[in-house]
Amino acid sequence: MKTNRVIRTPGGLSLRLDVRAVTVVVLLLLAALAASVVLIGTGDFPISASDVVRTLLGDGNAGQEFIVDELRLPRVLVGLLVGASLGLGGALFQAVTRNPLGSPDVLGLGQGATAGALVMIVLFSGSAAQVTVGALVGGLVTGLAIYLLAWKQGVHGYRLVLVGIGLSAIVTAINGYLLTVSDIVDAARAVVWMTGSLNGRDWDQVWPLLGLCAVLVPLVLANARGLRTMEMGDDVSNALGVRVERVRALLMVAAVLLTATATAAAGPVGFVALTAPQLARRLTRSPGPNLLPSLCMGAALLVTADWASQRAFGADQLPVGVVTGVLGGVYLLWLLVTERRAGRI
Repeated sequence: MKTNRVIRTPGGLSLRLDVRAVTVVVLLLLAALAASVVLIGTGDFPISASDVVRTLLGDGNAGQEFIVDELRLPRVLVGLLVGASLGLGGALFQAVTRNPLGSPDVLGLGQGATAGALVMIVLFSGSAAQVTVGALVGGLVTGLAIYLLAWKQGVHGYRLVLVGIGLSAIVTAINGYLLTVSDIVDAARAVVWMTGSLNGRDWDQVWPLLGLCAVLVPLVLANARGLRTMEMGDDVSNALGVRVERVRALLMVAAVLLTATATAAAGPVGFVALTAPQLARRLTRSPGPNLLPSLCMGAALLVTADWASQRAFGADQLPVGVVTGVLGGVYLLWLLVTERRAGRI
């Protein structure tokens, strides 16, 4: 059964669509929106889904508008944007490294952002805004260090992964040292941040994420064709006119920015960047980086995990990073077993 369709415009332009991939994207968007509505209605003051939708459209009462617009909507939007950023960033890293384990979790970008946040918390007792800036700087510096250390007449996938794993171990040790020299109050604050949580998120976290996604997502999608060509190898890509190192560097910078900003907004939420691209690929059954499906899968995963962290454990509310860490750890073990059976590791 053919799943590709070619659309031609009167002006002579043609566009090939993968019907299955488009269907998966639409279903994931609907799932993310439905989970968001349910999540907004969840809390000590429950609101029905119909009332949530009516309030979002401006027809709610004053109490509902305050709860939805000021308290719960920003948290859900941060969850959607963080999940989308991690899903897209993970897809980019896995495509560039040509390795299903080539995600920000494995390469150490989350640990680098954590180091920047810990420096601000432990050494400077920084405010929430300063911790966010520290995490962003830490992620960017770590990404730059990985790229420079992996460079040898270009950047190749396995070298990038190996350098990232080594640097991740070093930064993890630094993070442990920073925790041991901090006082008990700062250490407790740091551990909460390191878990990854959406608690207390407001509009101050929404706007930077939204602005960055508005710039980087179109930029990344515009280079998706070159990224797909690069999966055939650098020599073939160069022969087809793709500037391999330029495209690779541009997409890696975009992936680092997406991951670092998401980590700065919500802490190091684990395994979303690893699992979202792989789940999207299995749903679409399509070769290539699957950038848009990965973005939608990341958003749907994170808001669903946030709902589970609030409602699935009775009166106890867990940080969303605990839920994604457990699910992602199980998925990572399954992925390692699958790759080993296939003879790829």
